[in-house]
Amino acid sequence: MAQRQSTTRGFKRTAALLDGQIRRAGESRGFAVSRVLTHWAEIVGADIAAIARPVNVGYGRGGFGATLTVLTTGAQAPMLEMQKEQIRARINAVYGYNAISRVRITQTAPTGFAEGQVAFDPAPRPVEKPEDPVAAREAHEAVAPVQDEGLRAALERLGRNVLSNTKR
Repeated sequence: MAQRQSTTRGFKRTAALLDGQIRRAGESRGFAVSRVLTHWAEIVGADIAAIARPVNVGYGRGGFGATLTVLTTGAQAPMLEMQKEQIRARINAVYGYNAISRVRITQTAPTGFAEGQVAFDPAPRPVEKPEDPVAAREAHEAVAPVQDEGLRAALERLGRNVLSNTKR
């Protein structure tokens, strides 16, 4: 029988090359299942993932459950504190048993210190709404008598903003 030729020509998938390194890095931080690190946003939800990152899983001396340390900014810590039980339940659902018994919140500045640098994603910018033609016409008519071109343009922009906001 003819030997099967490889279609990859010696190349490997990036995931296959990095899997061992990711597993070793995760295990050094206490993450026996690296899925918590790699799929954090899917496990806890996009709203929590935007304000927090898992840092460490520590096991106590008695071995009765582990403590998950979560890093967040100082302003978001009170909001995250109220959701600790929800985070714990979601992570235990991924493990399949009651692996995490406690969630601990640590705070840092948005850029963090050497060990726990945090760069949380900014909130998406709101989508600009189309301009109201009635408000634009009213603003244009109201500033028509103004002689100075720059002042008239500035007052017209102000008028459009005021008129469109009061009609909402």
